[in-house]
Amino acid sequence: MIPPRKTRTIRIRDLAVGGSAPIAVQSMAATRTRDEVATLKQVRLLEAAGADVIRIAVDSKEDVEALARIRGETRAVLSVDLQENYRLAAQVAPFVDKVRYNPGHLHHHEKTKPVEDKVAFLIDVAAQHGCAVRIGINAGSIAPAYDERFPDDHVSAIVACAVDHCAIVDRLGFANYLVSIKDSDPRLVIDANARFAAERPDVPIHLGVTEAGMPPEGIIKTRIAFEQLLSRGIGDTLRVSLTLPFDDKGKEIAVGRELLRDIEEGRFRSVPPNFFDGLNIISCPSCSRVENEQFIELAEDVKRLTRYAQEHKLTIAIMGCRVNGPGETDDADLGLWCGPNFVNLKKGELELGAFRYDEILPRLVQELDALIAARRD
Repeated sequence: MIPPRKTRTIRIRDLAVGGSAPIAVQSMAATRTRDEVATLKQVRLLEAAGADVIRIAVDSKEDVEALARIRGETRAVLSVDLQENYRLAAQVAPFVDKVRYNPGHLHHHEKTKPVEDKVAFLIDVAAQHGCAVRIGINAGSIAPAYDERFPDDHVSAIVACAVDHCAIVDRLGFANYLVSIKDSDPRLVIDANARFAAERPDVPIHLGVTEAGMPPEGIIKTRIAFEQLLSRGIGDTLRVSLTLPFDDKGKEIAVGRELLRDIEEGRFRSVPPNFFDGLNIISCPSCSRVENEQFIELAEDVKRLTRYAQEHKLTIAIMGCRVNGPGETDDADLGLWCGPNFVNLKKGELELGAFRYDEILPRLVQELDALIAARRD
C-alpha cells in the first residue's frame, strides 16, 4: 500500500502533483526535437500510452523553433529539459508547462556569475509564463562545489545540492517546484531520496532510476527503488527510464503504471539472488539527445556479447549523447558514449579513443577480457 504523502500540491498547468493528487507517470520524447514530425509522433505515442507529462529536450535554436511548432499541434502537458545553456528557458517557456534544470550544469555558462543569479533568472522566467519548475539533480553530473564539500560522501553531496537549491527557490518566493534525485544504482536512489524527504517533507519528489538500462534488468532496478520509496510515502510523480527502440517508448508508461498498481496492492517482488554481484550494464533511455539511432542497437549488442562475463562484478555504461556521456561513464569499469559517427570508449576516467560504430564492439570485448584477466592474476 502507498501511504498518504506529506508534500504540498503543485500544478503543472492543470495537472496536480503532490499531496493527495494521484501519482503522475511521465516519459521523454526519444527523437531529436528539431525533427518536429518525428517528435510530434513520439508525443502522440506517449499520450496514447497514458503519459501525464511528456518531457522534451532543447539544445539549440533549431530545437526551440521546432518546439514552438510542436506546441501548436498538441495539448499534451509538456516539460522542457534545459541542457547546459540555462538561458534557453526564456525562449522555450512560452511553449511548455514545466521547466527542468540540472544544478550540475549551471556552471558551464557565465562562469563568473553566481549560481543564485542564474536560478533567479530561471524562476523569473517560469513565474512569468506560469510554468512549474523541476530541480533535477543527477548523480552523474553534480556541481563541482558539492563534490569538493563532500569528496567521500556522494549521497551527502547530492542531498545537500537539492536542499540548497530548494532554499534558493524558497528565498525567491516561488513554491511551484519539485525535486528529482536520480542515479543508476537503485540503492543510492533510495538512500538519497529518503534523506531528502526527511529534510524537506513539503517538497514534491519525482522518482526515477536514471540509465536503468534494458528490460528486464532495467525494470528490476526501477522496481527496487520504487517499492522502497513509494511504500514509505515518498514520490509524487515518476518515470521508468528504459533503453528502448523509439516506437516502444510507450512501454515506460505501461511499466510505470504496473509498478504503481503492484505497490498499491501490496504485490512486492523479490530481488533475484546476487542481482548486484555480477555484470552491471547501465544504459540511458533513448531520448531526444541521442545523435545516432544506432545507440539502441549498440546497447543491445553489448548486452548480448558480454553475457559470458555475467559472473564478474564489473560495470559497463553505454550513454547515448555528449551531454550525459562524458561524466556519467566515469564510475564505470568500461564506458561508451555515442556521437553522430563515433563511439568514445573509456576505462574509468581514462579515454581510450573514438571508434566507428562497426569497430567498437571487438575493442570493447578486448578491454573487458583484459579486466577479467587482471582480476584473476
